[in-house]
Amino acid sequence: MARTEGQTGQNHSASNALHKNLQPRAMDIRPNHTIYINNVNDKIKKEELKRSLYALFSQFGQVLDIVALKTMKMRGQAFVVFKELSSATNALRQLQGFPFYNKPMRIQYAKTDSEIISKTRGTFGDKDKKKEKKKKAQELVQSAAKKPGLVPDNPPNYILFLNNLPEETNEMMLSMLFNQFPGFKEVRLVPGRHDIAFVEFENEAQAGTARDALQGFRITATCAMKITYAKK
Repeated sequence: MARTEGQTGQNHSASNALHKNLQPRAMDIRPNHTIYINNVNDKIKKEELKRSLYALFSQFGQVLDIVALKTMKMRGQAFVVFKELSSATNALRQLQGFPFYNKPMRIQYAKTDSEIISKTRGTFGDKDKKKEKKKKAQELVQSAAKKPGLVPDNPPNYILFLNNLPEETNEMMLSMLFNQFPGFKEVRLVPGRHDIAFVEFENEAQAGTARDALQGFRITATCAMKITYAKK
């Protein structure tokens, strides 16, 4: 009996030592604009993977770049670069373990700044140009955001109708966007039509929350999604 207790004590202290050895590695990596993702499904084509990552992560803030290489060394891994540090932090917390193409994502801050962020920090002489660009970008976003609101809507109900979807839209992409909202049930694509889809919720209040949150959301840079209640 004493021998068993001794073994248990040894095992416990060994696991504590292992935990202490592992812990600093994660803690040593300081918060970063760039997040590193692994355990990504490596059977997904590179372009589809990048589009899906963009659709998923741009909910948390402006995404500047996505790096997903299919080399042997980089398979199953990706980097997402955010403009704001807070966006990277929120995405890391909210999507840790998220089932992305049926595999739970493992996310941490990247060890170094991305080239884009380093360049951005190194340019101090272009403030006026940046302001002009920012102003133009804001005007474009505002005009794009107004357009979805012009769509005549139907009486509220639990099914949403999506249109103005890009050609590369698939069921997985839309499910990842909408299943973060309570009451999400399913996405239904329309055969032969890439630009429209239906999303069903348990009730109209839950459908309304998702509709308001994702109205005008850009799955790609050029297509702002338009959401209305479906006709009954």
